[in-house]
Amino acid sequence: MSIHTWKRMLPIVVLGLLLVACSSPGGGGATTTAPTSTTVRTAVPTDAPPTQIDTCPTLPFSSPDVYCYTPHQLRVAYGVESLIEHGFTGKGQTIVDIVSFGSPTLQQDMDMFDKQFGLPPITVQVIEPLKNVQPSDPNGDRSGWAGETELDVQIMHAIAPDAHIVVLVSPVAETEGIIGLPEFRALVKYSLDNHLGNIISQSWGASEVTLQDQVGQQEIQKWDTLFHQATTQQGITFFGSSGDNGASDFTDLKGTRLSSTPTTSFPADDPWITSVGGTSLVHSGSTLTETAWPDSGGGFSKFFPQPVYQKLLPAAVQDQLNQRRGVPDVSAAANPQTGLAFYFNGGWSLVGGTSASAPLWSGIAAIADQVAGHPLGFINLGLYKLATSSTYAQDFRDITAGNNTVHKSVTVPGYAAVAGWDPVTGLGTPNAEKLIPDLIAALKS
Repeated sequence: MSIHTWKRMLPIVVLGLLLVACSSPGGGGATTTAPTSTTVRTAVPTDAPPTQIDTCPTLPFSSPDVYCYTPHQLRVAYGVESLIEHGFTGKGQTIVDIVSFGSPTLQQDMDMFDKQFGLPPITVQVIEPLKNVQPSDPNGDRSGWAGETELDVQIMHAIAPDAHIVVLVSPVAETEGIIGLPEFRALVKYSLDNHLGNIISQSWGASEVTLQDQVGQQEIQKWDTLFHQATTQQGITFFGSSGDNGASDFTDLKGTRLSSTPTTSFPADDPWITSVGGTSLVHSGSTLTETAWPDSGGGFSKFFPQPVYQKLLPAAVQDQLNQRRGVPDVSAAANPQTGLAFYFNGGWSLVGGTSASAPLWSGIAAIADQVAGHPLGFINLGLYKLATSSTYAQDFRDITAGNNTVHKSVTVPGYAAVAGWDPVTGLGTPNAEKLIPDLIAALKS
């Protein structure tokens, strides 16, 4: 996402609070105007056990297009709940979240979130290793990062309620270009050196347009080397938000101007990252409908060539990829109007953005590692094997409607969601109860 706002936090779209993803946190930012009513329509899966808390708190707005999801409902939607019922809750696994500044109300807000939904209480471990680094917040993004931090943690905990979560905090705001990237890289290295966890979630990003110079390319090369080593030698799984500005992204270091030509962002473009795009998830009665979220970042990297795993895709996709790394790999709910109930700074709202979909996948990965009994590490090879297998239709919900064309300060033609992989929703969204065992098997073969 982009925290600009939560720059990238990828929009963390927080409706009531009007929080947006920072370019840094996530991808771009998406905001939604809140209606004035005091009730909200809640999507309730028909198979929800009576012991589950499936009532959203009262929100400061309502609309026929607004759907509030509880943790249980989100788990049901993505095939996670049956795994939870069999004891696969992420227990024994640790997810590491990389952020700027963190949030001073993180633990108390988590306590309220857990109490509301009957989740097991969690003590989030917050570590600030960069004590000798001068703090810097040139764009005034501190409050946005606080929201990003809490969004990440609440989504992770909602999906994998027994996974441990470590938040690694930088005193420098990641914005665009290389600003904040050396410090974030130091946090990743700290996590690796201290074996903090097998899954690292990154709800932030910097536009490729702002990283084209020599300094930007040198920084990206350092990251790519680190990602390669961590995934292949240390069994780490990385997730990155694809962004919240559709087929475009920012051109300036403050994240205020969008590119008039298609672009994507780092680190979601790196081939050693599992890049996560966004969808709109809607229940109508007992029917679930999922389409591409229009602000989902997606496209083709100008920096990284096509990775070997994307060469498994059909010929028609190869023509579109044209030897370039395609983004994203997978997707999940990101539309802030169809989001998870989110508690932050004393109030409830809805939240979204690819800053939400990336930590959601991190929670699924924690459960997958528990099921496997070992870290799965680099999962992209397995994901794309499944895309060409007979199990694809049961492992993923293939998103075939919607696009990410940009109609904002600029108009940028985007890409359509189609059958199979596409540069908006990737391979689609997970059906975890089928995907996880099939992924484990695919990574062994």
